[in-house]
Amino acid sequence: MSVEEFEKLVEKALENLPAFFKKKLDNVQITVEDWPREEMAKGRLLLGLYYGVPKTTWGRNLAPILPDKITIYMGPILWLSRGNEKRIKEMVTDTVTHEIAHHFGISDERLDDLRRKTVRDKGNPRF
Repeated sequence: MSVEEFEKLVEKALENLPAFFKKKLDNVQITVEDWPREEMAKGRLLLGLYYGVPKTTWGRNLAPILPDKITIYMGPILWLSRGNEKRIKEMVTDTVTHEIAHHFGISDERLDDLRRKTVRDKGNPRF
């Protein structure tokens, strides 16, 4: 899969976010990189990374800040999906959603709780 095709999947995942989140999504830059640097990954297989100040901590005393950054890593997603295009699309959508949740201050622990609840209720996690 080319970088351009992968970036289109990321754009599609953003377009398909619920309207509530799309309206409130601001001051965030979303990029695609091949693989995370070792100092970022620290031995883990990262699919994406959120770097910034979650919206839940923004306040009056916070000076204008640089945009938050969400990076989606193409290499790990393609490697884990083993070229299955449907799986690539699912993993991109899940990763984009997961990292955007961090932008809104949702922790990994809370995302795990939501995933378990979704699996229990519907059998289809989207975080």
